[in-house]
Formats: sequence, structure tokens, C-alpha cells
Amino acid sequence: MEMDINEEIEKEGGIWALEQKIDQPMDEEAGRLKNMYREKTFSVLLLLRLAFQSLGVVYGDLGTTPLYVFYNIFPKGIDDPEDVVGALSLIIYSLTLVPLIKYVFIVCRANDNGQGGTFALYSLLCRHAKVNTIPNQHRTDEELTTYSRNAIHKQSFAAKTKRWLEAHTFKKNALLLLVLVGTCMVIGDGILTPAISVLSASGGIKINHPGMSNDIVILVSVIILLGLFSMQHYGPDKVGWLFAPIVLLWFLLIGGIGIYNICKHDTGVLRAFSPMYIFHYFKRRGKNGWISLGGIMLSITGTEALFADLAHFPVSAIQLAFTVVVFPCLLLAYCGQAAYLMMNKEHVYDAFYRSIPDGIYWPMLIIATLAAIVASQATISATFSIIKQANALGCFPRVKVVHTSKKFLGQIYVPDINWILMVLCIVVTVGIKNQSQIGNAYGTAVVVVMVVTTFIMTFVMLLVWRCHWILVSIFPGLLLLIECTYFSSVLFKLNQGGWVPLVIAGVFLLVMYIWHYGTVKCYEFEMHSKVSMAWILGLGTSLGLVRVPGIGLVYTELASGVPHIFSHLITNLSAIHSVVVFVCVKYLPVYTVPEDERFLVKRIGPKNFHMFRCVARYGYHDLHKKDDDFERKLFDNLFLFIRLESMMEGCSDSDDYSVCGSGQQTARSNEVMLSENESDTLSFGEVDEREFLISCRAAGVVHIMGNTVVTARQGSRFYKRISIDYVYAFLRKICREHSVIFYVPHETLLNVGQVFYV
Repeated sequence: MEMDINEEIEKEGGIWALEQKIDQPMDEEAGRLKNMYREKTFSVLLLLRLAFQSLGVVYGDLGTTPLYVFYNIFPKGIDDPEDVVGALSLIIYSLTLVPLIKYVFIVCRANDNGQGGTFALYSLLCRHAKVNTIPNQHRTDEELTTYSRNAIHKQSFAAKTKRWLEAHTFKKNALLLLVLVGTCMVIGDGILTPAISVLSASGGIKINHPGMSNDIVILVSVIILLGLFSMQHYGPDKVGWLFAPIVLLWFLLIGGIGIYNICKHDTGVLRAFSPMYIFHYFKRRGKNGWISLGGIMLSITGTEALFADLAHFPVSAIQLAFTVVVFPCLLLAYCGQAAYLMMNKEHVYDAFYRSIPDGIYWPMLIIATLAAIVASQATISATFSIIKQANALGCFPRVKVVHTSKKFLGQIYVPDINWILMVLCIVVTVGIKNQSQIGNAYGTAVVVVMVVTTFIMTFVMLLVWRCHWILVSIFPGLLLLIECTYFSSVLFKLNQGGWVPLVIAGVFLLVMYIWHYGTVKCYEFEMHSKVSMAWILGLGTSLGLVRVPGIGLVYTELASGVPHIFSHLITNLSAIHSVVVFVCVKYLPVYTVPEDERFLVKRIGPKNFHMFRCVARYGYHDLHKKDDDFERKLFDNLFLFIRLESMMEGCSDSDDYSVCGSGQQTARSNEVMLSENESDTLSFGEVDEREFLISCRAAGVVHIMGNTVVTARQGSRFYKRISIDYVYAFLRKICREHSVIFYVPHETLLNVGQVFYV
């Protein structure tokens, strides 16, 4: 055995040559993934159709803001009609600067393979800088998922920023914490949007029945919310054909009513397009004007859901829909309400319904309710999407994810989160009751998401787009000035409902951060507990045990080295399977990994050890489906590896080991990206091993997984003991097991108990 090992080590140069030859096609595969999402050229008719469809999915939330904005700007009534013009001017320029310029024309361009949201931006940064807090990336992963290969000049500002981010773990954790804060606020948005939209729409019933109790409105709202959340398991694809016509009709009606009110009541409100009225507004109202910014900011809510729901449509279609339909109709709606309030300032509490002509009041009430449901659907779907992303990147406990559409990969349903959202949404609706306080809570959630997006976009512009630092400084400088001004206004309303999203986000943030912290610590423990390859080789081909027919699939988080679970297994058992495959399922910071690029296979130890490693790579939107595809594809790729390895034996050796020192040594073998176009010529050795694998597979396949107990090390600080021993342990107990996520049959599952001291 020693002579064989020495001979293998002497052939290290041949190993390098083999790796170069085998790795060469991976550049082509990386190029394929790099160019997988490009803005396609669409015909005019197709672009119009996609823009029409995007109205129902993307713009429902933003479109329903006229229902409640003016009431939240003037909760105590209007003192001076000129204040209405000043507020309208603020609404006009807020809509122009934030949704139109920032999101539609800048942030939407920072999509990740068409995906939006804070985690999509974070994934972009993880691919362009080493800021991922779980160090499980490999060279081959970087070749497959790094979209931009242009070298950064070492003295450039982008390179300095990259080195600054990568220098300390604290900065990586701070960036992750920023992303988690934005994510938790989006979840809060998924709770508050249905509450305020449905409650505002249902409030229209009281216009024709002034004596109706507010409890009746709340009851109607709760019934609508129960129906909305109960239908989520069907997925938006089943009822999506209704969404776009409803929202288009809604926009056309509020735009038409706006024109009607401008012409009937006061065309002078159009002077609000002059920014001078903003100055006069603040000069006249003082502190009250400053505080009212929290209500004005509600006019731009929904833009964060716009970005999170980006997956279903091309950016050009979303831009067309906003500039042609959404933006002008919203401006007309607000101008119309302002014109009505100039003559009827006492109706500010229900300005939207009061400004509707009597002949179309009831149809508008029905359409407003339907539009509120569509708006709620958009934010709920965005919440599901962002939970899936967080789950894949190790920042949320494992939950059941159901794929509701065969056409759209991004349309998913998360049952556990759906019922949590429903309960919290009903609690907010019934508990707060006051529409103004719910609006304050909603505004707090939205402005925090906007600030977080601006900060992350600054790094994206530097590291991904490679913009000049002067241009980069202008972007956050202008937007942070606006958004922080809104945020300062929201702080005045913390005791008037603004605390609600902070509490909700705080709970979710605690869960997400502790889960991520525990995940990182478990990975670090596995890394430090890897088995020495020298020890494995010293056991001989039988591994010191009886090798029984069959194949053992040992699941591990490690993409390299022999995991601790294997040494624990062979130490306590007297037999092991004839073929052992270490299976690592890991998620990469990329939207999806194509099927033909998913598996990497390598050999561990000499051929007669019959030990392999298979790394299955997924994007954060890829789903494990309930079928036999995973196991079948794993063995198909294993057989292809043997074929390719046999073909390469003539030019170099396939086994190379590092067996020096007493540290953690791992096998260093050729990692092969498998191709379907290899030769069908089989050598004698290949046929022999292939038949051996087939016979072992026929004897039975056993899935070996760790049943792990995680506990804090003795002497750990009290907050670490609480986080790991109680919170993390509780989350692991209630979340879904790996065997359920991977759809492993119970009759083929073998759990191996182990304790991790972190």
C-alpha cells in the first residue's frame, strides 16, 4: 500500500495536466450559465401582452395606494386647502424619484437572472466578492456561477471596496444582517399590505351607510382575508388570468375619475407639478408637515414588492407598463382627489370613495375590493419567494415549499408561512382597527426596505456594474437624503402603530440570524472534524470492516474531505456497504443551476476502495421534486464519471493523495464535470467496475443521514448557550428533516446519532 501511495504522489504533474484537460470544458458551461438570462428581443405585440400581464402580478400593491394616502397625510383634518396642493406636489415627486427612477429604471436592472429582492442582490454580491458567511464554495462553483470575468484593476476603487468587504468577518456579518433586516421588513409588508388594502377597500361600505358600525367593516375584512389566504395553495397561476384585467380596469377607472374630478372641481391643482409648493408646504405646516411625510410615503408603497416579484416578466415589459399605464393613472388619481378635497376638505377621511361619481359607486367598490385582493396576492407571493431564497442560503429554518406552476419556476407556496401570515394579518386588522395606525406601521416597514435596498445597490453598482465612484456616490446620496427624511418622519409615529413592523421584523430577524449562526457553527464543526485521509488509507480496502453488497449514500454538508459521520459509523458498526458515495447537496448564490451542470463526481481513495463523492448543486429557486430523479441522475452521473475516468487513464492517473503531517488531510482527486457527449467505448476495467456498481445497486441503496444534536461548548457565554441550546434546538425540532426535504423513503433511511459541540 505504501509503495502504491508513493507512486501516486510522484505523478502529481500528470494530475495537474489531467485537471486542466477535464476542467477545460467548464468554461463553456460557465459561459452557458452566464448567458442564461439575457433581456430578449420581443416583438411589439408580445411586449404589449407581457406588459399587460405584469399589471396583475407586479403593480397591484402600488395601484391601490390611492385608497388610503390622503387620510394618512391629514389624520386630523385639513386646515388650509393650499396644504392639499403641497401634499400633492410631494406625492408627484415621490412617485417620480422612487418608483420610476430608482426602482423601474435602476434597481430592476440589478436583477439576478431575472430575480429581484434583497436576497437576489446579496447573491450578486456573493458571486463578485467573497462575502458568503458559509465557506462551502469551490473553484468549480466560481467558474459556473461568476457571471463577470473581467479583471478588476488592483488600484481601482471597486477593488479596494472588494478587499475592504472581504477583510473581516465582522463586515460580512454586517452585510448579511443588513440583508436580513430588509428581508424581515418585506415579510412584515406581507402581513400589513393585506390588512390595510382590504380594510381600506371594505371601508367604502360605510359611505352609503354612515350608521354602520366599524366592527362590521372589520368582520367583512377578516372574511376576505380568510378566503384570500385559504386559496393560496392553488397558486397565482390558477387565478392569474383574472388579475391583469382587474388591475388594468382599476387603473383606467381611477385615472378617468381623476380627470373627471380635475375638470369638475379645480384644475388649479395641476400647479402642484411645480416643486415650489413643497417648500411652501413645509414653511406653512412646520413640524406637522414633517410628520405628514409618513402618510405621503404610503403613495410609493408597493415598489419593494415590484422588485421582489420581478421573476415573471422581462424588465422592458415592467418598464412599459409603469410608464404607459401605472404612472400616469396614479398621477391623475391623486390630482383628482386633490381637486375634490380643495372643494370638500371635510371629506378627507374617505376622499377616495367620496370623489367617485354616484352612478359608478357600487361597481367601483367591487373593483376596489378585487384590486385589494390582487395587491395582497402580490405581496404574499413575494414573501413566499423571499422565504425560499433565505431558506436556500441557510438563513431560514427548513420549511415545506410547494411548486404551484409547471410554467413558472418562481411560483411557489409555503404552507407554514402562509398560515403564520394569515394569523398575524388578522391579529393586526382586529387588534389595531384604526386605518391610520396600520398605515403608520406599513410605512415603517416600507421605508426600511427602501433604505436597505439603496445601501446594497451601492455595492452592486461598485462591484458588479463597475460604475465610477462619483456616479455611485450620487445614487445613494440623493436617495438616502429622500428616504432618510421619510424615515425620520416615521420615527414620530412609532407610538401610533409604527412599532408593529419593528416587533414583527425583530422576531423574524432573531429566528433567521440564530438559524444562520447555528448553521455556520455546525459547518465549522464538520470542517474541523474531517477524517484524515491517511487514517482511511490505513484501514485498507475493507476499511477494517465487512463490506456487504449494496450502496450507501452518506449525506454531508461538506463538499470536500471525509465527514465525521463516516468515522462515527464505521467505528460503531462491523459492516459497511461495498460502495460508499458521499452526497453533498448545496445551494449556490445563483438563481438556478441547469440540470446538465448540477452534479460533480469524484473518486475518494484508490479504485478498489469504491468510494466516491457526488456534489449536487442547486440555485436558490431550484426545488427538490417528489420523484426518483435525484437518485437516478446521481447514478447516471456516477457511471459517466467511470467512463470518462477510464478514457483519461492513458494520459494521467486519476488518484492523488496528500498524506503528510498530522492535520486534516483530504483526498485531492480529479473533479469531473460530466458531459453527455463522451465516447461509448468502454475499457475492460470500466466494464468490470460498472457491472460491480450495477450489482451493488440491485442489492439495495441505503440513505445514511446524521441525526445530530447541537449543543454549546462548555464554558460558552450565556447568550450563546441560550441561542444554541434553546432557540436553535427548538427551531431544529420543529423544522422539516433532511430526509423529508430530499423525499428519502423511510425503509431505506439510516439515521446516525452524533453530537456537535459548537
